[in-house]
Amino acid sequence: MSRAKQSREGQAAPPTAVDARLQQMRRRVHLGRLGVWAAVAAGPLALAVAVATPATVVRAAPATKPTTVKTTVSANPSGYATLFLSAWLRSRAGGESSAQARLAQSMGPDVDLPDASGAQLGPESVVAVRSAQQSGQAWSVTLAAQYADGRLRYFAVPVVADADGASFTVSGAPGVVAGPSRAGEVPSPYTVTVPTTGDLSSAAGEFFAAYLTGAGEVDRYLSPGVQLSPVSPAPYESVTVQQVLSVEEAAAAESVPADGTRVRAMVQVEARDRAGRWPLAYELTLTARSGRWEITALQTGTTAQAGGDR
Repeated sequence: MSRAKQSREGQAAPPTAVDARLQQMRRRVHLGRLGVWAAVAAGPLALAVAVATPATVVRAAPATKPTTVKTTVSANPSGYATLFLSAWLRSRAGGESSAQARLAQSMGPDVDLPDASGAQLGPESVVAVRSAQQSGQAWSVTLAAQYADGRLRYFAVPVVADADGASFTVSGAPGVVAGPSRAGEVPSPYTVTVPTTGDLSSAAGEFFAAYLTGAGEVDRYLSPGVQLSPVSPAPYESVTVQQVLSVEEAAAAESVPADGTRVRAMVQVEARDRAGRWPLAYELTLTARSGRWEITALQTGTTAQAGGDR
């Protein structure tokens, strides 16, 4: 070798970063070829796997924060106001140590007790008849107080609820107000008169005899899948059908219609016990099956856990 050539080799530049990357790429290509030839040697299936399988990079998915669902339940302080007014009407100023006065003052700390002269008795019963949310957390509850002498007075009690609707406070003294007006009559959908001697009336009478007096099994009068327990203990000794009205004309037919025919009926009965007679009314849904009427639903969803109306 000439001295010039040796001098050029001695003066060669050191390997750079680019050269290092090229070397790495050459090694990867070489290893890849070796893997393919190894797959060829192992068989066609291994070759397909080696060629088709790409390099996979798995990254951890960011953890998701659980979503918090807040359910807001509207407060209704009717029961609270009922308890307060009942205690307040039975309290007297000067008798703050009585149980009723302590209860009233604990529920409405800023409300003065009545100062009634004489031995006026408290009401026999207090019932909430209406509640209205006025603004925010403020409510007004209208209650009816019934006295033994027949008097009936209505009171409006202001109540404040907390943000969660879990706590209440009577915020002011009750006020005597006029009672709610009577609503106008709504036309009844039961306009078809059903003969009391017909098949439907007979089925209803037998059902109510079992339901209210324990005479027979209730299940035998129910549509398949309908579940209904009789009143227990039986409150009456006898039941008689007084009137049956229906929505559908099919209920008044002389014979039971085709299977699956369904009708709605209002049945008025007279129940008797040792104390006297009691006029009662029930809404029924009946379905025709195998030449007879069967009970599918009683009133507003009392029955029909499976297969009946709700």
